[in-house]
Amino acid sequence: MRRRTEDPGLSLAERKRQLVRDELAEAALRLLARQGFEETTVDDLAAAAGVSRRTFFRYFASKEDVVISSVVVVTEGIVAEVAARPADEPPAVAIREAVKTVTLEDFAENREKSVALIRHTQNIPALRARFAERQDLLRDDLAAVLARRAGRDTIAPRDQFAAGLGLLAFVGALQYWAASDGRADPAAVLDSAFEEAGQAFTV
Repeated sequence: MRRRTEDPGLSLAERKRQLVRDELAEAALRLLARQGFEETTVDDLAAAAGVSRRTFFRYFASKEDVVISSVVVVTEGIVAEVAARPADEPPAVAIREAVKTVTLEDFAENREKSVALIRHTQNIPALRARFAERQDLLRDDLAAVLARRAGRDTIAPRDQFAAGLGLLAFVGALQYWAASDGRADPAAVLDSAFEEAGQAFTV
């Protein structure tokens, strides 16, 4: 799981809590990927992380929260990367390159885990619903960033459209890559997904 960029404004105690949460999540995610979502209990996750059940619930409310926490880290990273891209870069290019920066290293280093977690968010109803909620938030956040990059104080329809189109391409690429068992080149899959998404509106 890609960890959050450390916020220099956090206190030492807050940074320590974030580190513990990240490490707990990483251990839990690896077990979920290896053992299966339905087959894994909260007690299993706590044991894998080397903490008590009570400690687990101090950081996560449920199994679903562990998976969604990794999605949150990724989406926050994408928004931050888009904001840091050159202002004159087309929105689709900025989103595509931000997605690559945030995801490709983790996909390469943790292929089996990444594939399993993508499939969990597709196949587990509770996770699918939570993932859809996160997609809506990501679209809104991306639209706001695109507006700021263009020097606008308010979000225009074009920002919403570009953010939605980029998100569709991203999710489509995730699904295709997972369907290949992670054996397809993720960079090539992302490039193809964004290219096809753009072409769909020129037919």
